[in-house]
Amino acid sequence: MTATAVTRKPVRWGRIALHLGCLAALLVMLYPLAWLLATSLKPADEVIASLDLLPGHLEWSNYETAFEGVNDVSIWRLLSNSLIIAGGAVLGNVISCSLAAYAFARLRFRFRGPLFAFMIATIMLPHHAVLIPQYIIFNQLGLVNTYWPLILPKFLATEAFFVFLIVQFMRGLPRELEEAARIDGCGPFRSFFQVVLPLTRPALITTAIFTFIWTWNDFFTQLIYLFDPDKFTLTLALRSFVDASSTSAFGPMFAMSVIALLPIVLFFLAFQRFLVEGMASSGLKG
Repeated sequence: MTATAVTRKPVRWGRIALHLGCLAALLVMLYPLAWLLATSLKPADEVIASLDLLPGHLEWSNYETAFEGVNDVSIWRLLSNSLIIAGGAVLGNVISCSLAAYAFARLRFRFRGPLFAFMIATIMLPHHAVLIPQYIIFNQLGLVNTYWPLILPKFLATEAFFVFLIVQFMRGLPRELEEAARIDGCGPFRSFFQVVLPLTRPALITTAIFTFIWTWNDFFTQLIYLFDPDKFTLTLALRSFVDASSTSAFGPMFAMSVIALLPIVLFFLAFQRFLVEGMASSGLKG
């Protein structure tokens, strides 16, 4: 009877160190979120005086005050305003950017290259450089203090980043599909809606996710165009909450911050799989 030696795999200390480093980085990134959740349950005096992460006792009245809203506007009205603006921005970017991307990626027309380069160059243009001209235009049209200045530009393919993202995805699609559709009598619009657009779903969902997050968290643009408290979003309500109640409203302010963060988390969790697919895919998977 021969004894067989049991071979043990060597301990890979490098992999263990890598995992520990990733875990430490994860804890550092999650600490602000944990601090926000804990502070939303602290009394106002404990927020400033105490450096402890966990509250001494739970102050659930912070959330009761947050749900009452600010300036006689309920939190449900603020939430609906944010959803209207974010939903309109998502719809506008998905429609307009996909149409512009299809023109640059699949159609051939004069000055296509220079126009695409000019569009890409606008990514480096600061938003503040066009803010005053846009405000003058919307003010002359009588659209200030409405949702249109926040939604209408999204239907004009003004987000060059998303156009570029969808263009790169469409360039990975085989042209034989459109050629077959053209033989069957499909024109450019029908080829776009029935052939190209369904295959571009990962890139479109990626556009929708980033647009929703960026629009939901936007503060400066909404501060410029919205004056009426009934039209305020959750982001603007946070500033109004502090202005209305001074320094004694830290607890409710952080409670409202948690409420404002919740839709983003739910939206990301619902479409996380498509986000990874859209960022990683460069063509069709067989």
